[in-house]
Amino acid sequence: MSDDRAAEEQKARAVAWFAELRDRLCAVFEAIEDEYAAARPDEEAPGRFARKPWQRAGGGGGEMALMHGNVFEKVGVNISTVWGEFSEEFRGNIPGTDADPRFWAGGISVVAHMASPLVPAAHMNTRHIRTTKAWFGGGSDLTPVFADESDARDFHAALEAACAAHDPAYYPRFKAWCDEYFFIDHRDEPRGIGGIFFDDLASGDWAKDFAFVKSVGEAFAQIYPRLVRRHMFQPWTEEQRRAQLVKRGRYVEFNLLYDRGTLFGLKTGGNVEAILMSLPPVVMWP
Repeated sequence: MSDDRAAEEQKARAVAWFAELRDRLCAVFEAIEDEYAAARPDEEAPGRFARKPWQRAGGGGGEMALMHGNVFEKVGVNISTVWGEFSEEFRGNIPGTDADPRFWAGGISVVAHMASPLVPAAHMNTRHIRTTKAWFGGGSDLTPVFADESDARDFHAALEAACAAHDPAYYPRFKAWCDEYFFIDHRDEPRGIGGIFFDDLASGDWAKDFAFVKSVGEAFAQIYPRLVRRHMFQPWTEEQRRAQLVKRGRYVEFNLLYDRGTLFGLKTGGNVEAILMSLPPVVMWP
């Protein structure tokens, strides 16, 4: 098989996986909305995802899937596949673009902001990028308003297991990377309780790297719904809600000032609405 044909098949496999994972996550999140509505029929109808495709002028596009519900105040599960050329100002920041500015990128991005301040917000994304080089990146982290040892233990255990199945060195390395990356420098505080973060993953065995990326997505799809169901019926106070809105302000500050994915999307002409899907619907600064 030629290198070009192999590359196209690999890109197609990655894109198909991102779409499959999107469908699985949307289904389980809608099922949670149904469970909540069945237990509390006096509240609003269960949330449903609205899907909105978009096209990128420079090549490619994606589809947003956004839901506002009783459990998920706002959750987005977006996929995209874009290609083109990096601008001169951005080329030096991306591996493999010094001599050739062309790129291809596919991925999935998930951000959940919850109605209850007792249910942690969560993020997960994985992506595959190709220039003259090819690699994977992504990760997942949890942002609770109030510390919960069981949630932290179970979330990290799920990610550790996903990592250990592929390389025992991954979890300690990617956990430390996450702690460093999801840190709000101007506040001198972490965004949440961490998770894993990785980039430029290119071991030389594409299938091995892709299998790991799939494991990260599958781990998130299994553990996060468990955490949501654990807390979604617990009563909360207005004081706790206020604390949640203030915590969300920190989330906004990080995503607009430091997040690589936000910068990459804006610099490559992505859909602004999809890129800023990660921002919470209601925020407060004290």
